[in-house]
Amino acid sequence: MKFSDEQIHRYSRQMILPGFGGRGQRKLAEARVFIMGAGGLGSPAALYLAAAGVGTIGLADFDRVELHNLQRQILHRTPDVGLLKVESGKKILESLNPEVKVQIYSDRITSTNIREIIRDYNLVLDGSDNFPTRFLVNDACFFEKKTLISGAILRFDGQLSTFKPHAGGPCYRCLFPEPPPPGTVPSCQEAGVLGAVAGIVGLLQANEAFKEILGLGKSMAGRLLMFNALNPSFDEVKFQRNPHCLLCGENATIKELIDYPLSCESVNTKPIPSLHANP
Repeated sequence: MKFSDEQIHRYSRQMILPGFGGRGQRKLAEARVFIMGAGGLGSPAALYLAAAGVGTIGLADFDRVELHNLQRQILHRTPDVGLLKVESGKKILESLNPEVKVQIYSDRITSTNIREIIRDYNLVLDGSDNFPTRFLVNDACFFEKKTLISGAILRFDGQLSTFKPHAGGPCYRCLFPEPPPPGTVPSCQEAGVLGAVAGIVGLLQANEAFKEILGLGKSMAGRLLMFNALNPSFDEVKFQRNPHCLLCGENATIKELIDYPLSCESVNTKPIPSLHANP
C-alpha cells in the first residue's frame, strides 16, 4: 500500500510512533472491526478507530437516536434525534474520515445472524446494553474464533477486558458463567451513568483494538480492569480460564448460540455482580 501525501499528513502523528510507521498504518487500513452498539461505548470507540484509519468499521444497533442519548453518545447530534443510530453514526464517521468504510446493521442481532456477520471481521468490540446480547456476542466470538474486547459501565464505574479463548485465554463466561436473574442488575436508565465514564471505557476499548491490530503492548486477556470515576482509580483483577466453563471448558455443554430473553423488570436491592454497558 502506497500512501498519498494527504494520508501521510493525516496520520503523521501516529506513524512517527516507535514500532508504528507505515507498516502499522497499513495494518490499520486492512483491519475490519465490528462494534456492537452505537451508544455510549461504541461512540467514542468508533470515532477513534475511524480517525486512526481503521479500514472497515461495522456498526450494529437497531435503536434510534433519542434526546437523552446525547449526554453520553457523542457519535450523534441534536438534529439526528429520530434517526437510526447506525445511520447517524455512519454520517459522522465518514465525515471525520472519508477513507473509512462503514458497514451498518440496523436489524436486531440474534443467534440467526451474528455468526455470519462477525465472520468477516478481525475484532469485535461489545458495547451492548443488556446481558442477553453480551452473552450472545461472547458465544458467537468463541465459535468464530474472534477476539472480543468487552466494555461495561454503570453510574460512576466501568469495566474492561479482552477475551481470546481461541488463543488459550478465558472467555466471558469464565468470568460470568450465566446472565444474572432478571431484576438483579439495574440498567443505566434505572441507575444513571456519568457520560464521561462511557467515554473513558469506550476509549480504552479503542486502545485495546489498536494494540490487537498492531501487535503492540500487553493484551488485557485474563485481566479485568475496573475504573471508578469518583476516586478516581483503576484496579485490576487477574483471572484464568475456567476448566469447568460451560462454553470453553473441558466438558462444555453449550454447543450452539442461545437467545436469552430480554427483561425490563425493576431492580431489587441485591449487590451488582457485573456492570451493564450503556443503553
